[in-house]
Amino acid sequence: MRLLLTAFEPYDQWKTNSSWLTLAELLKDLPAVGALVTRRYPVDLPSLQEKLEADLARDFDVVLHLGQSPGASSIKLEAIAVNAAGCLEDRGDELVEIVPGGPVAYRTTMPLRRWSELLRSNHIPAVISYHAGTFLCNAVMYLSHHELQRRTGKKPKRTSMVGFVHLPLATEQVVSHGQTLPSLPLSTLARAVRLLVEDLQAAYAQAEHVA
Repeated sequence: MRLLLTAFEPYDQWKTNSSWLTLAELLKDLPAVGALVTRRYPVDLPSLQEKLEADLARDFDVVLHLGQSPGASSIKLEAIAVNAAGCLEDRGDELVEIVPGGPVAYRTTMPLRRWSELLRSNHIPAVISYHAGTFLCNAVMYLSHHELQRRTGKKPKRTSMVGFVHLPLATEQVVSHGQTLPSLPLSTLARAVRLLVEDLQAAYAQAEHVA
């Protein structure tokens, strides 16, 4: 399995990003996958889109994006990305389309129910979320679906899977910022992502065996 696993750089008042902290922690003990490529994307839509398109040209089997969700108390497994680009806050303005004339939304084919049960059974809080927001986390999920569909055409021999996981703040972040927001230990966040990657690898290996 060829896996692209991404995170984001810090933004706004946050000097670190739980998605990148989690990815760095995960890489201390690499999951057993066929080929793993990691990226840290900028918090800027044009730059993000340029880097993402270059990465997706490498024909990954699975694309899994990680992002930070301040205020979340659980791992959020995102189901849907919408064709709308906005800001972190609702400013009461009409949102522009990420891709002019593109589909209204894309829905992931990741096994979200299985993942939520897997994480909970390992004592990690997790929920299925049906809206990835309108900021760059949503954009990277939407653009990944759209670009891969554009590349493979209407009848692809194999469709790459795309998913997005929102992570709570790491406890280490909250403490260092003097915040009182919900958080999970960095070790727990990394273990959660490891469980998802291992599940993907197992499912991919089984599918290859059947094929």
